[in-house]
Amino acid sequence: MSKRPAIIGITLGDINGIGPEVALKAAFAKRPPGTRLVLIGDHDTLAREVRSLGLAMPPVWSPAASTAPARGVTLWNPAPESNLIPRPGTCAADAARAAYRWVVAATEAALHGHLGALVTAPINKEGFKKAGVDAPGHTELLAALSGTTRFEMMLLADDFRVVLATRHIPIKDVAGSLTRSGVRNTIEMTADALRWLGVRRKRIAVCGLNPHAGDGGAIGQEERTIIRPAMRAVRRKDIVLSGPVPADSVFRQVREGAYDAVVAMYHDQALAPFKMVAFEKGVNLTLGLPFVRTSPDHGTAYGLAGQGKADPSSMIEAIALAAKLATRPNPWRGP
Repeated sequence: MSKRPAIIGITLGDINGIGPEVALKAAFAKRPPGTRLVLIGDHDTLAREVRSLGLAMPPVWSPAASTAPARGVTLWNPAPESNLIPRPGTCAADAARAAYRWVVAATEAALHGHLGALVTAPINKEGFKKAGVDAPGHTELLAALSGTTRFEMMLLADDFRVVLATRHIPIKDVAGSLTRSGVRNTIEMTADALRWLGVRRKRIAVCGLNPHAGDGGAIGQEERTIIRPAMRAVRRKDIVLSGPVPADSVFRQVREGAYDAVVAMYHDQALAPFKMVAFEKGVNLTLGLPFVRTSPDHGTAYGLAGQGKADPSSMIEAIALAAKLATRPNPWRGP
């Protein structure tokens, strides 16, 4: 008996950015074996992008259809609009609203089993705000739509894996947002993700918040009052924990093979070194959702939009990872 082909949904993201371009390029460049790719977004926008790139227009499909999508690449336009006009490089409310509706539809399709995994092209957080969408980013939006309360954001490229204890919040709020239970939860979900990814060892380094990991309390107390107690509370025998480790040295140790993943305390503590070494191949994986969700590790890149020069490498990696994880038991799918 042949296995059912994995159906991977790919939302086009903000049409004024590079989302439609990298989605199309990636979908036609290298489709993982045994998968069917469904681009989710505006028909006319995609048609213009197809012409500019010299590609073939994908056939139309919908989850309401009685058959699976055709082999290769298809298009699903779940929220047709007649007045959606791309304005490359512009942060606009109409583009953000469209991107939001595509994510909502794609999430529903994933929750009902019509899609085996979801890959999201970039949205713009300022655009969401203009459109009145109350979500700081894809991660939080997908969690809300799926009723997920415990979720994390992992960035990975080959053996470089980082998970964030806090995500899209102002830097002034980071210390006040850290809790023992929150850091413990991040560590444990990181371990579950490593198992999902097929990583045999689970050597996890936990970053300190302050310079030099607090220097024994001389430069801040969070390591002593929050991070270290959170590490002690972890009761998982399959985890080898190290830390709190100074963030200025831990990522070099990762590159040397000392750790399988790093838990960072805030966004730029992890993303700055990660993007420096893995920008072209980096993938964002959301932990905790009842379905697979990945995305490229870059944003809308308005400065490149409409020029046909965007590099699809990160999107290619995101699709490949989504296809791989779609065939494995999801730790958070539930019974």
